[in-house]
Amino acid sequence: MTITQNIRAIAVSVLGLTSLVIPTWAEQPMKLEFSDETVGADPKSLVPVVGIWRIESEGGKNVLAVDGRQWKEGQSSAGLAEKARALYGERYAEFLDRVKAFAYFPYAVVKDVQDFRSGEITVRFEGLSGRIDQGAGILFNLKPNGDYLALRANCLENNLVLWKFEKGKRSSVSWVRNAPAASKQWHDLKLRIAGNKVEGYLDGKRYLEQTLPQPISGRIGLWSKADSYMHFADYRVTPAD
Repeated sequence: MTITQNIRAIAVSVLGLTSLVIPTWAEQPMKLEFSDETVGADPKSLVPVVGIWRIESEGGKNVLAVDGRQWKEGQSSAGLAEKARALYGERYAEFLDRVKAFAYFPYAVVKDVQDFRSGEITVRFEGLSGRIDQGAGILFNLKPNGDYLALRANCLENNLVLWKFEKGKRSSVSWVRNAPAASKQWHDLKLRIAGNKVEGYLDGKRYLEQTLPQPISGRIGLWSKADSYMHFADYRVTPAD
């Protein structure tokens, strides 16, 4: 922990708000570990906002699953109001208004990264089932009003897409075809951010490059869609030097 973080922690503790101590962004590399978590329970390091997210075991290793097999449009995660309040404090009501419009798209938010601006986010994913979709994505640029961006791969469509979710509407920013990710195999998804420049990688190959109107700034997490049943592992956040 840096001197600045120590001062912030002491100041907040004095005010009786220790539970709200969160780095302004990922100042150090971090990896989400699921090895010590309870199979069948919600993840400790992420906040499920939409959809069913839980810890599962595969091959003796704990992984994070999003289970869309019982998906219903409009279904948000249990205790959503309390989770939204933990993420955005007094602005939680504004956040909830947007979440209801995105209930077709499950996502979970990393607890300990409040404002990621530059660097790399990587995750491994495996598509298990889903007739409508088998989508695995990295959520980023999540704002208090619920707007966000997502880089997603799809095991059924073999494409890589950068989606924008703004004011309750989804639109594609960049769409790249011929990006294969076979079901029931593990794949690597990587997002690289530098200011307002975004790059998307699948299994080590760069498929997507996009310059956005504004620099990236906001919370991060994982994303999926509809009836997707996916496994995630090795979620890593590496800030730029």
